[in-house]
Amino acid sequence: MAVATARLLSGDDLRALSARSDARGTVRIGVHVALLVAAGWLVALAPGWTIVPAMLLLGIVQVTLFAPLHETMHLTAFANRRANAVVGWLVACPSLLNWHFYAAFHLAHHRFTQDPARDPELAVPPPAGLASYLARASALNYWQARFEVIADCWRGDLARYPFIAPHARARIITSVRWMCVFVAALALGSGVLFGWWVPLAFWIGPQLLAQPLLRLYLLTEHTDCTEDSNGLTNTRTTLTNPIVRLLMWNMGFHTEHHLYPSIPFHRLPDAHTALRRRLSVVQHGYASWHWGYLKRLL
Repeated sequence: MAVATARLLSGDDLRALSARSDARGTVRIGVHVALLVAAGWLVALAPGWTIVPAMLLLGIVQVTLFAPLHETMHLTAFANRRANAVVGWLVACPSLLNWHFYAAFHLAHHRFTQDPARDPELAVPPPAGLASYLARASALNYWQARFEVIADCWRGDLARYPFIAPHARARIITSVRWMCVFVAALALGSGVLFGWWVPLAFWIGPQLLAQPLLRLYLLTEHTDCTEDSNGLTNTRTTLTNPIVRLLMWNMGFHTEHHLYPSIPFHRLPDAHTALRRRLSVVQHGYASWHWGYLKRLL
């Protein structure tokens, strides 16, 4: 939390807003799993070329598992600490984004938000032109980073990631290796039992189709915000429709989250109500932000 914005909420208000709930987390992850099953059912039944939009829909539900990954990393999805760890580790696997690695990465991002020298999210600078914008949207740099982390963990060398403390390296290496074994076993097992089209249609294809949408979503959170420690200006809140809020676990209230990471997803709308008159960077809609950003790039 930035020093300049530390007293926006009183201690009593923050304690009330920070109450975590196993029930709310269980319901929300249950809804997400139900959507995965429904989208997977559409892929299984889709005839001919219609399998492509069905795979895209499944991919959208898959890649938005990033939201419970993010929430569990902050230990706010559930009141139970183990539930956060288990659910978070599992939902990270489809996107090859390991929960323990992401915890180190994201905590450094919170600690050094918008610091070009120390925020790991700025290791790949924001797009400065149309070509770099399209490169970011393609998600190629995302997949490159995922496979680099996997390769480094199998080599047992995490020296290129300064945000990982030496005492945490062994745990992260072990976790990433087990993630690889788990994902490979599911993919190979489903291919052998049901045909090799299954991992392609239910995992690889959906991920490749939908991951660019998540990259565009995440680009809005800090791009074109101030590069300083003022939490009211270095992060953007984006107001959006109920479907996106459902899939992304209210992550659009991103300034509120950065100011007070202890507030769980189901109380972020209340935090927005309490803080909205003080927020400096508020956007209405993701598409409108990208349209404006593209016009500036061009």
